[in-house]
Amino acid sequence: MMLRLIAALVLFALPAQAEMKIQEVTSPGGITAWLVEDHGIPFTALEIQFRGGTSLDAPEKRGAVNLMTGLLEEGADDMDSRAFAEARDSLAAKFTFDPGTDSVGVSARFLTENRDKAVSLLRSALVNPRFDQDAVDRVRGQVLAGLRADAKDPDSLAPEIFDRLAFGDHPYASSGDGTIDTVTALTRDDVIAAHKGALARDRIYVAAAGDITAAELGPLLDTLLGDLPATGAPQPTDATYLLKPGVTVQDFPTPQSTVYFGHQGITRDDPDFFAAFILNEVLGGGRFSARLMTEVREKRGLTYGIGSYLVPMDHAELVLGQFSASNDKVAEAIKVTRAEWAKIATEGITADELAKTKTYLTGSYPLRFDGNGPIANILVGMQMEGLPIDYAVTRNAKIEAVTLDDVKRVAARLFQPDALHFVVVGQPTGVTSTP
Repeated sequence: MMLRLIAALVLFALPAQAEMKIQEVTSPGGITAWLVEDHGIPFTALEIQFRGGTSLDAPEKRGAVNLMTGLLEEGADDMDSRAFAEARDSLAAKFTFDPGTDSVGVSARFLTENRDKAVSLLRSALVNPRFDQDAVDRVRGQVLAGLRADAKDPDSLAPEIFDRLAFGDHPYASSGDGTIDTVTALTRDDVIAAHKGALARDRIYVAAAGDITAAELGPLLDTLLGDLPATGAPQPTDATYLLKPGVTVQDFPTPQSTVYFGHQGITRDDPDFFAAFILNEVLGGGRFSARLMTEVREKRGLTYGIGSYLVPMDHAELVLGQFSASNDKVAEAIKVTRAEWAKIATEGITADELAKTKTYLTGSYPLRFDGNGPIANILVGMQMEGLPIDYAVTRNAKIEAVTLDDVKRVAARLFQPDALHFVVVGQPTGVTSTP
């Protein structure tokens, strides 16, 4: 779950100095999109998100949305899998379908001269996929192979165990890929039902960037998406966090343990989110200057890498972290991690850390915008997060407005060393499960 969630989470926006106009476009049929025009290259990037994702699966149908998404490019209308691929390649178009925990993502890249044909082909995949039985069986086999591989991978097992313990019978409690039993039992009718439930107009978010005007984008949206069902499956309820503090050890014969840890977090729309974002960057962000990297890796050599993440999902929010360490070093690494968690909770961060982190966070944005694809992806993510269209201009000011008193107050609220639960997959020395 974590990697997909981190990939989808939009924590950045357009730099204030960028001369980039974001337009809101509404199609004649009522579909809304955000657009950044750039006519320098005859190419357009289109990003679509359908809220819901694999969390729409019923418990006994776990993996249905994932399997359905994997079949969207395996034939549509009168084209089988091979014919569809040949048609796409002849247009020099690229389509990507991504099943996430809280959304199904669709990415399209096409040349202006082939726009109409590319959109028509993508429409076929979204509105009239074939779901041929041989394709269902083939893609199911690929999913099952992945599940069998995950069962032998500590890096996959650790977050799965954490999620199961944390969320009980909620869809968040199990992998969106499903289980070997549920995926094996899925039928073509289940795939068709997942398609109708997940791809519907009542949950669409769209962004485009590139060589297309607002007048052209509106009708395109209706052509592409207007024939999808008006409504889809009900969204899941909010998840109750069930995991108590402690340690869970899953025996696994390997010289190195994978450790996955965390507790409840903060919602994306919380007024304290920016302070929390800065705090996490100081504690466990991706840079080598982060406290956890300094204390666990640099000073003690307990791991090659460690990080922490804010993970606000649609129906729950977490603060998570992960590292791997040789079995004889796991106990010390957990001890140091707890100590750093407690230190930032009680002391906050220094004025120098706050200033340097603000400089990094506000100054690194231009590097994110290196093409139409990244821009469209950011815009659709902003919509999914419920951010206003002017967030691109105001975001850096919100970072700059965070004070040292803010981060100290939020640190005491967010980081809870006594609530941490560590899932350890391996054979760690001196570490046992707690009740």
